[in-house]
Amino acid sequence: MNQRLRRLLAAGSAAACAIAPVAGCSDDGPDGGDAKTARPGRFASSHPGSVNTYWIEAPRGLVVIDTLRTPADAQKAITEIRKAGRPVAAILLTHSHPDHVGGARALHEAFPEAPVHASKATDKTMREDRRGFYPLARSANKNFPAEVTYADRTFEDGTPLRVGGLRFETAGFGAGESDNATVYFRPDTGDLFSGDLAGGKVTPALIEGNSCGWLQILDRLGRRFPRAGTIYPGHGAPGPARALIDEQRRYLQRFRALVRPAVAADSPGGRTVDAGEQKSITVEMDRAYPGHPPVADLPTIVQENIKAVGRELSAEDPAKAPAACSATAPGSVHGLLAPVEAYVGAVNGGNLDALAGAFAEDAEVVDVGRRIQGRAAIRDWAAKEVVGGRLTVLGVAENRPGHQRLLVRFAPGGTGGFEANYAFSVEGSAITRAELTYAG
Repeated sequence: MNQRLRRLLAAGSAAACAIAPVAGCSDDGPDGGDAKTARPGRFASSHPGSVNTYWIEAPRGLVVIDTLRTPADAQKAITEIRKAGRPVAAILLTHSHPDHVGGARALHEAFPEAPVHASKATDKTMREDRRGFYPLARSANKNFPAEVTYADRTFEDGTPLRVGGLRFETAGFGAGESDNATVYFRPDTGDLFSGDLAGGKVTPALIEGNSCGWLQILDRLGRRFPRAGTIYPGHGAPGPARALIDEQRRYLQRFRALVRPAVAADSPGGRTVDAGEQKSITVEMDRAYPGHPPVADLPTIVQENIKAVGRELSAEDPAKAPAACSATAPGSVHGLLAPVEAYVGAVNGGNLDALAGAFAEDAEVVDVGRRIQGRAAIRDWAAKEVVGGRLTVLGVAENRPGHQRLLVRFAPGGTGGFEANYAFSVEGSAITRAELTYAG
C-alpha cells in the first residue's frame, strides 16, 4: 500500500474509499466520534428565488444538502465548498422541487465519489414528475438542465442515514409544501435541515394548494424533533427551530384567514377571488411581512398563492377541517399586526426566543408603570413574569397604522388571571413599545 493511500485511510476519508475500498470504508459504518461541530457552510443563490445549499463537516469529508436551481448556481456553490479543502462524501436531497435538484448533475460531476441520496418517495416523485414541474422550470429558466439527475441511493423515510461518518435521523412528510419531503436531523448538534417546511422570513410557494396539510406537518415536525436547536431552511437564514416553525405556522394561518372570506358564497367574487380581493390580500401580506423575498423566480407568486389557496378553501368543509387548519386554531389571532400576533403566539407557545424577537433591539415595555428598556431586558422580564402564562385576546379596542390596543386576559399560571389593556406601537416587523395596564 503506498504512503498516500495509507494517509487517506488513516484519515478515514471518502477519497480513500474511492481509491481502494476496504473493510470499514462504507458510508454505512459506525459514526465518527471526532466529528467537527462547526456550523454548516451555506451558499444562497441570488434573488429573485434565492435558495440554499449547505455543507457539513463530517469525519470522512463533507455532506452536502440540496443542490440549488441551476448548474450555474451549483458551480458557484462548488467554488465555496472546495475552499473547505475536504472531499465531499455524500449529497442529500430534501425534496423534488426544481430549485433544489437542478444543480445535482454539476455537483455530482464535481465530486464524482459522492453518491446522491434521496428518500424513495422523493426519488419516485422526481422520476414521475406528475405535476410537470421540470418542463415548467425549463420554460421559465433557460439555465435549468435539460435532464434531471436522480439519486444513486435511496432509503425509506424514517430510516437513520449514515454518511461521511455522521448519523442523521430522517422523517418524511407528504402533501404539504410539496408532495413529499424529507428532513435530516443531526442528534449530536440539534441541527435540523428542513428543506422548505420552515423558511426564514421568505414568501413561500403555496401553489400546490396544500396549506392545510402543511400546517399539520408543522405540528408533527415540532413533535418529532423536540430537541432541534437550529433549523437550516431551504430558503432564508437559519434560526431557532421553534421560532421558525411558529413563524411559518403564523404565515400560513394569516394567509388562509385573509383568503377565506374572499371565497365565501356571499363575497364579491363568490367562490372565486376577484381582482379587488386579490389586491387587498396582497397589500395586507406585504404590510404584515415587508421585505420577505419570494422563494421562486415567479413575479406573480403571491397572486398564484391566492388562487391556489382559494381553490383549496373553496373545497374545504370548515366543520371537518383538522384542528391545525381551523379558523380558530390555537395561536391563530387574526386581525392583529404581525409582530403583535407574534408576541401573542410566543406567549402561548412558551417560546422565549420568539417573544424577544418580536421586539426591536431598543424597544420599551411599560408594565403597570415599570419600564423595561431594550430587547435583552425584555427577555429577562418575560422569562420571569410572562412565559408559562396564557394570553387571550378578548378584542381590539383601538386599531390604526402602527398601533393597536387590545383588551386581553392574562393568566400567569395558565388558568384564571385578570383582564388588562395591552397597547403596542409597531414599526416595520417589530414592536417598538408596549404598555400594559390593568383594565378599568
